[in-house]
Amino acid sequence: MPKSATRLSHTQIAGLVCKNKEQLLTDGNGLTLRIRPNGSKVFYFQYSHPLTKKRSKLQIGKFPHCSLKQARKTALDYKDLLEQKIDPKSYLAQQKEKALNKENYLLTNVVEEWLEVKKYSITKDYAHDILRSLQLHVFPSLGKVPTSKITAPKIISVLRVVEAKGNLETVKRLCQRLNEVMDYAVNTGKIFSNPISKVHVAFKKPKAQNMKSIPPSELPELLQTISMASLNKVTRCLIEFQLHTIVRPSEASNSLWEEIDLEQKTWTIPANRMKRKREHVVPLSEYCVELLLFTKSITRGSPYVFPSPTNNFKPLNSQTVNAALKRMGYQGKLVSHGFRSIASTALNEEGFDFNLVESALAHVDSNQTRAAYNRATYLERRREMMNWWSSYVLSCSISNKTTTNVQLGRHETT
Repeated sequence: MPKSATRLSHTQIAGLVCKNKEQLLTDGNGLTLRIRPNGSKVFYFQYSHPLTKKRSKLQIGKFPHCSLKQARKTALDYKDLLEQKIDPKSYLAQQKEKALNKENYLLTNVVEEWLEVKKYSITKDYAHDILRSLQLHVFPSLGKVPTSKITAPKIISVLRVVEAKGNLETVKRLCQRLNEVMDYAVNTGKIFSNPISKVHVAFKKPKAQNMKSIPPSELPELLQTISMASLNKVTRCLIEFQLHTIVRPSEASNSLWEEIDLEQKTWTIPANRMKRKREHVVPLSEYCVELLLFTKSITRGSPYVFPSPTNNFKPLNSQTVNAALKRMGYQGKLVSHGFRSIASTALNEEGFDFNLVESALAHVDSNQTRAAYNRATYLERRREMMNWWSSYVLSCSISNKTTTNVQLGRHETT
């Protein structure tokens, strides 16, 4: 009959000192204590693998942070696993993996992972808008919930708060974005199905609204208001550049000098900055060239055409023009994206080819073959059209007696 191990005690362990050679003491049930000359005292569980019978050991903890009582309980737990033919070391590895997976599968982390992929197909500003909306409306309640626990009732409960405030468009966008996240979770093996695919039917549909804009007839008044406003010079240049080129706000605010060819009078916006992820060439009117030359003279060698006043290596925010329009009294009447609507109306009323106007606005033709042909042949015709549009804007400025020598860019500010 094997001799039973002498049980250790807390007092005994606390007083043990190892001077030269490490010592190994046993407590029973596989629990051992290893004492080293450096003073460390570590509990281990020694056992035979339930299948291979190979001897193995598993660290439990260091004394006194791990007490003798805790070490004995852990050793008994491991012994119970062995009786079930489960290797304690493999079991712990599986538990660690499950905990790690649980953390990775939290909604906030899945959104981060999804956005890391999606950011290559959308603009930087749009990616920021997506994340901000989820942080504001969804993460406070559901951010730390695993995607496997996300249900339609939970999403509906959270979005009812947004709906109650009348933000139906926000609810619609959140439904779309959350569905994309959950579809991503399905396709990456995190969950088996998307339980919120039809959650949008629980909410009222928002009424379709166009971007706030004004008719071309009110353009002279707008230009007069801008000319009298107290604005930073770079902001003035951005307003005018966006108005003359009729590009989207983020495309204008994030423009780089390397995209501009002043000799060829073109601005080539790369695909990764375009909404439809297709390169867009903007023909620059004589007036735009003059405006750019003036802008370059006041921007301290920044790589950005319209740098931030606080950081020369960052662009102006895409909402800068909107903020300026609000200060000028146009809140609820006009947003910077509305410049495109003003131009579209004026160009179509003047009788320009509809396809030319759509191409200038970088709207993608649903017919891919025709879209490719249009992109290849419309540049020079669009140049003529954009020169007309610049002249039209200048004529509206003249009607209000504003200067036409880069009237917005060179206006002094207070």
